[in-house]
Amino acid sequence: MASTKLLAALVLLQVLSFHAHAAKHKPGGGAGASTCRASGVLHGKAGKCCVEGRSYPQFRCSPPVSAKTPAMLTLNSFEKGKDGGGATFCDHRFYKDSAMVVALSSGWLRLDGTRRCGKMVRVTADGRSVLAKVVDECDSVAGCDEEHNFEPPCANNIVDGSPAVWKALGLKQSLGEVKVTWSNV
Repeated sequence: MASTKLLAALVLLQVLSFHAHAAKHKPGGGAGASTCRASGVLHGKAGKCCVEGRSYPQFRCSPPVSAKTPAMLTLNSFEKGKDGGGATFCDHRFYKDSAMVVALSSGWLRLDGTRRCGKMVRVTADGRSVLAKVVDECDSVAGCDEEHNFEPPCANNIVDGSPAVWKALGLKQSLGEVKVTWSNV
């Protein structure tokens, strides 16, 4: 009887510890993050970026959009043959690195009921703002395959910007990711 209670207490402690750790490292941290939780996991397969056996969270939602939606800006080339993989989701094209274009996490692009393909968004970092056209999806559900350039699913709070977006914001591409805000225009 005592061992059963001890076992139950240890299990409860483990569950609480896991939830605290997951909350600390949850993608999409910041405003509205609690309204969007992982909808599942994708198990990694051997590839360029995904680690075999590792679990990657999948999101079918993103935090609510506001006048200053918190996000992480990541760097992506939309040119053919570069790190972006295939043609863009919105118009099945490729764009030069000099184009002011972005990809949004799945929830922001199309799963929240607002279609943002072809729309302009304002991205702001360190007091500078730029307008960029939404042309692609940073897939928050699928990944670790050839179609997604063997990269894991995106977090639910990603604005994936072209080199031109980074340059216009005065950001060093070597940073890889930067906290920004964005809004619909």
